[in-house]
Amino acid sequence: MPLTQALLWRLAGTSALRRLERLGWNPARHPDRASGRMGDMTEIDGMGTDRATCVLAPNPSAMTLDGTNTWIIAEPGAAEAVVVDPGPKDGEHLRRVLQTVEAQGRRVGLVLLTHGHPDHSAGAGKFAKLAGGGVGVRALDPRHRLGDEGLAEGDVVTTGGLELRIMETPGHSDDSLTFWLPADGAVLTGDTVLGYGTTVLEGRLGDYLGSLDRLRRFSADRGAATILPGHGPKLDDPIAVLDHYIDHRRERLAQVEAAVAAGARTAREVVERVYADVDRSLWPAAEWSVQSQLDYLAERGAV
Repeated sequence: MPLTQALLWRLAGTSALRRLERLGWNPARHPDRASGRMGDMTEIDGMGTDRATCVLAPNPSAMTLDGTNTWIIAEPGAAEAVVVDPGPKDGEHLRRVLQTVEAQGRRVGLVLLTHGHPDHSAGAGKFAKLAGGGVGVRALDPRHRLGDEGLAEGDVVTTGGLELRIMETPGHSDDSLTFWLPADGAVLTGDTVLGYGTTVLEGRLGDYLGSLDRLRRFSADRGAATILPGHGPKLDDPIAVLDHYIDHRRERLAQVEAAVAAGARTAREVVERVYADVDRSLWPAAEWSVQSQLDYLAERGAV
């Protein structure tokens, strides 16, 4: 039977999914992978900028692409690093992140979350304990924090001499954040913008379109050089990527509106028309996004 969106998120990167895999069933497996086995490393692992380094989590799936990108961010020569999105509760991955920080001659000063989906946040508490020394976890949603400090629009993180600016960019989820690393001209987008493909929406489409428009203006105004996403490779032409994202969403909206005009009434019926050329294993995720589009159109009296 098909899994719900929420269950896919909860399974992604966990031992439960690995046990299902050994039984020959991985419902969240990336459809382009021959084996779907966890632990695949690609050129994504180790990518980054002068201040940011990616450690790829071994949780590839249809929902997580190659896996979750954990980011280690530090000023050159600094004794402390910030870790963004420790990833799933996978002990091997969490230890590898900590070992990478230590190999740089640093300690972990702080953990930040771009949002609370388990493939980004489930390992945060365990990682903070591994790092020791009262390391806190800061997030927009209080449920995912460890310590008293949260994160919100306009906050500036300065751990280890960094300047990391916080923007609220809802849409993928209500608690989605984007981090701006001005010294590298880098935008850490979490799941708001991915290294390839398009993101699934849990929040409101209107919020997501507003976030994309804002990121596009911000990237142009600040001369952003690269996007460091939560999944997939880094993107070195932020304006072109954001234009593509915005155009794609507008095109999909027009297709959904046309499908409704042709008689589709439910998200599933729209998916069958609009996503006919997409692997059916991804249809449940597509339904989630289509429902957001239908809600958006209904809010505006378009359907």
